[in-house]
Amino acid sequence: MSVSPLFLRHVRVVPVRAPAPAGPTSLRVANGTVVAVGADLRPEPGDRVVEADGRWAIPGLWDQHVHFTQWAQTRTRLDVSPAQDPSEAVEIIRRHLPSVAEGDWLFAFGFRLADWRREPTVAELDAVTGGRPVVVTSGDAHTGWLNSAALTALGAPLTDRPLTEAPWFALMADVVQRNAAQDGGQSVADAMAAASSRGVVGVVDFEWAEPLSTWRERLEQGLDALWVRSAVYPEYLDDMIATGLRTGSSVTPGGPVTVGPLKIISDGSLNTRTAYCHEPYGGGSDRGVQNHDRADLIELLTRARSAGFRAAVHAIGDAAAHEALAAFRATGAAGSIEHAQLLTRGDIAQLAELGVRASVQPAHLLDDRDVTERLWADRADRCFPWRGLLDAGVDLVFGSDAPVAPLDPWIAMAAAVHRSADERSPWNPAEAISAGEALAASVDGADTLAVGQRGDLVLLDRDPLEPRGGSGAVAAHLRAVQVEATMRAGRLTYAAASLRP
Repeated sequence: MSVSPLFLRHVRVVPVRAPAPAGPTSLRVANGTVVAVGADLRPEPGDRVVEADGRWAIPGLWDQHVHFTQWAQTRTRLDVSPAQDPSEAVEIIRRHLPSVAEGDWLFAFGFRLADWRREPTVAELDAVTGGRPVVVTSGDAHTGWLNSAALTALGAPLTDRPLTEAPWFALMADVVQRNAAQDGGQSVADAMAAASSRGVVGVVDFEWAEPLSTWRERLEQGLDALWVRSAVYPEYLDDMIATGLRTGSSVTPGGPVTVGPLKIISDGSLNTRTAYCHEPYGGGSDRGVQNHDRADLIELLTRARSAGFRAAVHAIGDAAAHEALAAFRATGAAGSIEHAQLLTRGDIAQLAELGVRASVQPAHLLDDRDVTERLWADRADRCFPWRGLLDAGVDLVFGSDAPVAPLDPWIAMAAAVHRSADERSPWNPAEAISAGEALAASVDGADTLAVGQRGDLVLLDRDPLEPRGGSGAVAAHLRAVQVEATMRAGRLTYAAASLRP
């Protein structure tokens, strides 16, 4: 869709990696690109003029790891995160059941197995839900607690235990599709608008879904406020190769959605005790699970490289990261370690040497601090090692893993700077990074706004890099930033009323 050139008058440019103009300036965006910057710049006939009035301008923000449909759906699912044990979760569900329309499924979200003293059972869920299908997804999305009606409807074997890792992932796409059919797609439109209101112009979508049809349908519905790189899971790789598509290919000609990386989930998560580690978890002998061993990883990365795909390998435990890096070295494939939550110092050096990106989610530190101290106390100093990654020269980018954490880059930046969200002191403060480094990790590699940059930019009510003293004050300042306008390729996707041209 063609849009008229956009003229932003009187902005203050925030430096990202490179110096910025010293005082107020103006920018002109045409054909999706910044074409002019200057204090004496004047709008041309036909320009849409935005009076920025001294607001601060940064490149558009990206979330490099989102499960977008699930994030959209979770915003309206029943929240069971306050439950301290399965019985409390069942009570929350029991109270909510009368408000669910006849014939509808009940979808809930938010419990964390590591925080409960016992494992939930299907029987206790059946006792209050009867024949109505109920699906409760864990807060880390690696576990599904389903009642018998839902298991039967999804064609899954009956069991009295929740499903974790592969058995759950096998059902997830169907669960997401059923939830989407029930809400009619409105949740996706709302989630895109919410992302734009926080300055987000693009996401890397790791949703469990066929990667082409979902976003084509959304574009046909006019849902095009975001750049999207839609990941491909191994079960869809052959179909993608057969169509000739690869990482970077457009899903629709000239549209904002492209094919993303091949996503490989090599291990589990901390909260389900399935992240694959070198040493056993505290209080036990288990070291987590490998969903793909080194041979599997090498085979998948070889296929990815030969077909023109980058690879995004989920690896939360240090042993999982080590195996993934061995596969990257063996194949020469390009890509990322997703999460990189626990790393050895040697593997940090390997990331840098191989040029493998670390795609991390800083808000996970806020959620996992306590469980880490309980299960990984002997290795907590190697968790979320962002300072070490940057100092080693690793390309570090930020995401949320929404719905595991909110799709809000300001929360992520604040967590990276302060490493605490409550009254406690920062956790492993030596691994904290600066506000400038956090911003640089949030803009998809963009530099300071200048001629030739893509016309993705955000206007803010304050300078996010204003010196604020200690890390707590800096983090509070970042969380308080208000987005006044967001532009993708020169098109306003969000604007406060006073800024609409």
